[in-house]
Amino acid sequence: MTRPSKIVGFLDVAGSWDPTLLFVMAGAVGVGSLLFPWVLKRHQPVLEDRFQIPEKRAIDGRLLVGAALFGVGWGLSGYCPGPALVSLISFKVPIWTFGLGMFIGLGLGPKSD
Repeated sequence: MTRPSKIVGFLDVAGSWDPTLLFVMAGAVGVGSLLFPWVLKRHQPVLEDRFQIPEKRAIDGRLLVGAALFGVGWGLSGYCPGPALVSLISFKVPIWTFGLGMFIGLGLGPKSD
């Protein structure tokens, strides 16, 4: 997940497609699907007063634009935000450029309570 070549290889479905990221995603979805309902049976999270579950369920323009921006950034850079933070320790200019852009984008985005 911290190697952009893996991301780009996964997105290159018309060329030399690398399906290994599919297994990572399937594992994450599988674990999440099993554990999320179990965790929500608790009265409250371990380190918070209450669970913070989004109440909004509608797919609107803001969600679609945000998802598109995330996907374009992911596809162009090969970095997902979590692995990008891990990769900052490499002190490579491309990852720091991505990190700076990511933090600027977060700062420009809407604020929540």
